[in-house]
Amino acid sequence: MELNGLENFLEKIRSGRTPLGAAITFTDPAVTELSCAAGFDFMWLDGEHGAFQRETAMLHLMAARGTGVATFYRVPACDHTEIKNIIDFAPAGIIVPMVLTAQDAARAVSFCRYPVHGGTRGFGPRRGHLYGAGDFESYLAASAREPLVMIQLEHVEAARNLDAILDVPGVDAVIVGPYDFTMSMGKPGQFDDPEISALFGECCRKVRAKGLLLGCYTESGFDVWRRRGVQFMAIKNDTNAMLMGYEEMIRRAQGS
Repeated sequence: MELNGLENFLEKIRSGRTPLGAAITFTDPAVTELSCAAGFDFMWLDGEHGAFQRETAMLHLMAARGTGVATFYRVPACDHTEIKNIIDFAPAGIIVPMVLTAQDAARAVSFCRYPVHGGTRGFGPRRGHLYGAGDFESYLAASAREPLVMIQLEHVEAARNLDAILDVPGVDAVIVGPYDFTMSMGKPGQFDDPEISALFGECCRKVRAKGLLLGCYTESGFDVWRRRGVQFMAIKNDTNAMLMGYEEMIRRAQGS
């Protein structure tokens, strides 16, 4: 819907472009507003590792309205209440972390869809229905496909169960989380390790073969991930961006 920038995001992928995103952890919605102005294609609002509360999440989603930037929200866990607390604010996608099994994936889909669409989502349309000012039938039709159900592949156990996970109806996208993935394999941050690189490639091929959207979070190796078939990438979070900016300004001011 126009409210959350999803169509712009999907159109960029259909046209062969690679949407780029920022991960937001700061509570101030001005950070999201600024990041949209910087030219990103999507926001990854981080309710897992960020300091978001429910009201904060809504303000960040509102800050992106009208920019055409897609807004994805990562919940802390695959939990009905955690998803219910956010989904009524109409994000373009719900990112569910640490999905390890097909059962986890099925629960994520169920929590994101109303019973009329086969799910268990509680009814409280709020912002998605423009607080009652929107057309209800149009909203209900859109809710069959929005928000995107985006599961994170970030553990070696999930890789072992990937075939079954990808067979779950209603999963829209898989996002590779390489940092947690390498931790689960006892090789933290060793993205170029042959075993890890081969497993990343195999997982990405399986996701694309199923016709699902494929994304990742990475701050390097962009061409490598593109060759693996990744269609969208979150490339920086706000804390690291601030640190890098400050360090660069200090070096410039010192004349180094």
